[in-house]
Amino acid sequence: MTIPNMLTIFRILLTPVFILLLFHGDPMAKFWALVVFIVASITDAYDGYYARKYDQVTEQGKFLDPLADKILVSSAFISFAVIGLVDYWMVALIIFRDLFITGLRMLMNRKGFEMVTSKIAKMKTGTQLSIIVFILIYIGFKPLALQWLTPAIHFVTEFQLIYALSLLATAFTVFTGFDYLYSNRSLIQNFFKEQND
Repeated sequence: MTIPNMLTIFRILLTPVFILLLFHGDPMAKFWALVVFIVASITDAYDGYYARKYDQVTEQGKFLDPLADKILVSSAFISFAVIGLVDYWMVALIIFRDLFITGLRMLMNRKGFEMVTSKIAKMKTGTQLSIIVFILIYIGFKPLALQWLTPAIHFVTEFQLIYALSLLATAFTVFTGFDYLYSNRSLIQNFFKEQND
């Protein structure tokens, strides 16, 4: 097994650890959930870079890497919805978009159709991870009641920044889904035409 694939599997294994820490009652647990999530996000950036640099791109990696991303991001948003930080309808749209596009890409790849990921679609994961980290910083440091952080906590709460950022993530995720389909429209048409012949 290649190092990039090992990093991807490691990211998948970190996800349940992240969830357990997020829901643990200890005041420091959410802070450590933030640390675990950041470590997992770093492996996301590094495994792809390493695979391309050292020519270790594999079919297994092409399948596992986006799957690991979806598991990590979806777990975070679902957890936030359960906690009451993010609306369920936002989470449903984010997960539906990711599952639909991922499923379509896998189906087409099996038939030899390689869908092209647009630049804006690549930004989607980065945007989601950034917003998740922001939320984790908020809930991770809030229980610690650090005096110097009190104004920032009040600012986030008063201006409902978590709701605004979650709405932004949802809108951007849905938009990238439509952009992805539009960018690959000719390929998708050829795929379905071949299935009907």
